[in-house]
Amino acid sequence: MPWKPSPLDGVDHLALPLDPQQGYLLSRLDGTLDVPTLAALMNLDENQMTAMVLALVDLGAVAPEGPAPVPSPGSDAETDDAAEASPLAAAKAATHRQLFEQHLHHRSIDERVAQARVAVEPDLSAWCFDPMAEVIRAVLENPRAGGLQARLIAAHHRTTAGLEALGARPAFMNDGGVRRALLQNPLLPPGLYRRLWSPKRLLEQYLVATSRDAPEQIRAMARDQLRASFNQRAGEERAELILTTEGRCLASLVGLTIDGHTTALLCRRTYTSTLFIQNLARWSAAPPQLIAHLRRQDLVKRNAALRQLLERHPNAS
Repeated sequence: MPWKPSPLDGVDHLALPLDPQQGYLLSRLDGTLDVPTLAALMNLDENQMTAMVLALVDLGAVAPEGPAPVPSPGSDAETDDAAEASPLAAAKAATHRQLFEQHLHHRSIDERVAQARVAVEPDLSAWCFDPMAEVIRAVLENPRAGGLQARLIAAHHRTTAGLEALGARPAFMNDGGVRRALLQNPLLPPGLYRRLWSPKRLLEQYLVATSRDAPEQIRAMARDQLRASFNQRAGEERAELILTTEGRCLASLVGLTIDGHTTALLCRRTYTSTLFIQNLARWSAAPPQLIAHLRRQDLVKRNAALRQLLERHPNAS
């Protein structure tokens, strides 16, 4: 039976070092699609798709084919799993939050600021759960503060002022865990999001806009940024986005157009994906040259529904 890959449960996929194509593939995996189907969806051959899925297995994002071995208690695998538990998972255990709520939060704001500035563990991480931006600034000024505290603040703090204070620290913003935690925080300021993600490739921005892990407020910011960035990028990057997503991105690009260079790049390829052609045919801004190119594809010639869809396009000649 063909392998139907599925994501591993309990894994923070945003914490993994995935490239844009791996991230997109992971977003499509639900245990119902086999490797040949996934290959067809992404316009790859089966060997390429198998290699991509195996790479995700190696990264710990996807369950291996067949039953996974169960480590014995005290084994190296169990130790590695414990060592790789993310700060977000530790924060969910509420140890630091409980310490703050039970022993620290009742103090005056001036006292909390002063103590956060010089605290050591475990109090230092507990202060990351203080709701006041002044205390968060004090934590960030503490010379002992590091990536753990930055990730806790990014994930759990709920004032724009506190998050902006975190965003003003370039060393912390270079931490992938901090950026991923911010993408799950519904109070992430739009200006900070733009600073972090506007330089990213279009495909990476699209993955945020469609991420199931990001709240709707963040996805909306990502869609707005994607539209703003799309008009500014080179034809190669625009074509990469459209091709890699099989045209799914076009639903977020209504009202935008592509230039002649992007059109030429798209017209150089042969297409065998029904989904890709359908998405292009439903995009009103698809240029006449691209519509004509799609109508010449063998898949379209054999499929009456696709032919009719392209013939009804406003740019069909």
